Amino acid sequence: MFSTSASANAKESDKEEASRLEALAKFTKVISIVEQYNVDEVSIEELMDKALEGMMGNLDAHSNYLKKKDFKSLKVQTDGEFGGLGITVGIKDGALTVISPIEGTPADKAGLQAGDIILKINEKSTLNMTIDEAVSIMRGKVGDPIDITIVREGEAKPLKIKIVRGIITIESVYAKSIGNDIQYIRVTSFDKKVLDDVSKAIKKRKKTTKGIVLDLRNNPGGLLDQAVGLVDLFVDEGDIVSQKGRKKADDEIYSAKSSSTVTKVPLVVLVNGGSASASEIVSGALQDHKRGIIVGQNTFGKGSVQVVLPIQEDEAIKLTIARYYLPSGRTIQAVGVKPDIEVLPGVVPTKTNEFAIKEADLKKHLEEELEKVDGVPEEEEKETKKDSKFIITQEMMNKDIQLKIGVDVIKALIITKG
Repeated sequence: MFSTSASANAKESDKEEASRLEALAKFTKVISIVEQYNVDEVSIEELMDKALEGMMGNLDAHSNYLKKKDFKSLKVQTDGEFGGLGITVGIKDGALTVISPIEGTPADKAGLQAGDIILKINEKSTLNMTIDEAVSIMRGKVGDPIDITIVREGEAKPLKIKIVRGIITIESVYAKSIGNDIQYIRVTSFDKKVLDDVSKAIKKRKKTTKGIVLDLRNNPGGLLDQAVGLVDLFVDEGDIVSQKGRKKADDEIYSAKSSSTVTKVPLVVLVNGGSASASEIVSGALQDHKRGIIVGQNTFGKGSVQVVLPIQEDEAIKLTIARYYLPSGRTIQAVGVKPDIEVLPGVVPTKTNEFAIKEADLKKHLEEELEKVDGVPEEEEKETKKDSKFIITQEMMNKDIQLKIGVDVIKALIITKG
C-alpha cells in the first residue's frame, strides 16, 4: 500500500506534468496562429529563433540564444584574435555599458572609458539590444569605421566617437619594475595564459622583490580557473571562491593549496569600475583573506556564472547557472568589491619650482645637443628603449594617482614588515 505522503507526491507530480503540457500546448498554438495570420510571412524556423531569443534574453542580462553567426563569433573571441573595437560590454541598470576598453586597442586609443553608456552604434539605438547583438554589430572588417554614441558621467550631452576597427590581439600580462624592490604586474583579462605568465614574472624577480602592485583596473574578467589560480599564488590556505546554483550539482568550492603559493611579500591590488567578474573574484578573495590592500574604486558587480551549452552543431545557448560568493560569504553580483582605500582617477597634484624646471630643461637641451654631435652608442640606445618598456618612472606615477597611492601603500607595508 502507498503511504499518504507518497500518494500526495504522485498527485503533485501529475499536476506539474499536466501544467507543463498545457504550457507547451499554449506555446504551440501561439506559434501556429502567428505563422498563419501575421501580416508578413514568417517561417516556422524564424518564429522559433525569435521565441528562443526572447526567452533567453528575458532570463537575465547575460543569458543568450546563440545562432550560427553568434556562436561562431564567440569561438573567434575565445581564440584571442578578432576584428573589432577592443571593448568589453555588459548590461548595467538596463543599459549597454562599457565594462572596460582593452589596452592599446582602437577603442582605448579613441578614448572610450569604463562606465560609458553606449546609446547608439552607428545610427542604431542600443535600447533593448542584447550584449551579443551589440558585439555582433561592433565587430567587422578591419579598417572599417564605426560611430559609437555614448553618455558619460560629467558630460552635458552625448558624445559621438568615431573608431576604426582593428585586429584585436589580447596580451594579458605586463610586468614592470618600480624602483629596485617593487614589482608592478598588470593583468588586462583572464585568458588561458594568465596564471603561467604571472607566475613566471614573479619567480623571475623573486630575489629582489619586496612588494607587488597587481593592477586589475579595466579588467573585464575571463576564465574562472585562471582567477582562482592567481589568488592561489598569494594565498596558501582557505576558500578562494564558491559558486552556488539552483541544483547541488552546480555548487562548487575552490580552495587554495600551499603548494601553489609562490610569494608572501606585501601586495596591493588596483581596481576600478571596469574591474569585473574574475577581477572581482581575485580582488575580493585577497581582501577577505587580508592578503592584499585594495586601492581604487568600487568594481563593476558581475558575480554570475555562465556556461555555453550547444543545442546543435552550430548553435548554442549561453545560460546563467550559478552565482559567485567570496570566502566571507558575500556576493559580488550588482554590489562589486569596495576598495580598502578609495582613490578617484587623476594626476598627482604637485608644486613646481619654476627655476628648477628651467634649469632641468636647459640641461636636457644641452645633453640633446651633445648627442647630435657625439651620437649615442647603438647598444646604449637599445638598452634605454628596452629598459623604458619594463620600468615605471616617477613621471608615469605622477600621471596616475591611483598607482601612486598604491605604491605608497606598498612602501609602507614593506617598512612595517621590516
